Amino acid sequence: MPRPRSLSHDQLAAAALAVLDRDGLAALSMRAVAKELGMSTMALYRYVRDRDELELLVVEFVLAAVDTGAPDAGLPWRERIEVLVRRMRDTLGAHPSVVPLTMPHRHHSLALLRWSETVLTVLTGAGFDGERRVIALRSLIAYVNGALQLEHLGALSGAGTAAISALPPEDFPLMAATGRSARQVDPEREFFGGLAVLLRGLADRVPDA
Repeated sequence: MPRPRSLSHDQLAAAALAVLDRDGLAALSMRAVAKELGMSTMALYRYVRDRDELELLVVEFVLAAVDTGAPDAGLPWRERIEVLVRRMRDTLGAHPSVVPLTMPHRHHSLALLRWSETVLTVLTGAGFDGERRVIALRSLIAYVNGALQLEHLGALSGAGTAAISALPPEDFPLMAATGRSARQVDPEREFFGGLAVLLRGLADRVPDA
């Protein structure tokens, strides 16, 4: 007879998240999570089939904290989208190593599906339908994922900006100047400034949006 299960999915996900937060995505493995839980790797297989299932547990564990409720209906549609995007950013930004895992598991993550459904409700109310709605949703998801990874892996406050600022101006005049300007841009302004550009572009695709 199989041994009774003694760990919940949340406990498994919390252990995997501890590995991710401490050591990064490359360190996530069945062995590492088993060690975090104080069990053998083989024992962990009683709870999850493989790393893929473990990743989904982590994604759901983290994204369960995202408020997927509809924002204030009295706000303009772009402000409502910004509210929803901010909720996702705040949650994923606390665990940047989870960000790359959201895309492979987007079809099975109930939390991400609920968030997307609310985004689609706002977009539909703003006049998006058919192909335009597809492009709008995927653009927003791509922006959140890409901007978060850029913020945490290539922050404007990091060594990369310093290196770009020091490029020889005779060869890279605009890159060097842009690098110097980048030092003045904080993560909040970078993220939501880019989001504003995206939303203006999406609005141009829908009459009267």
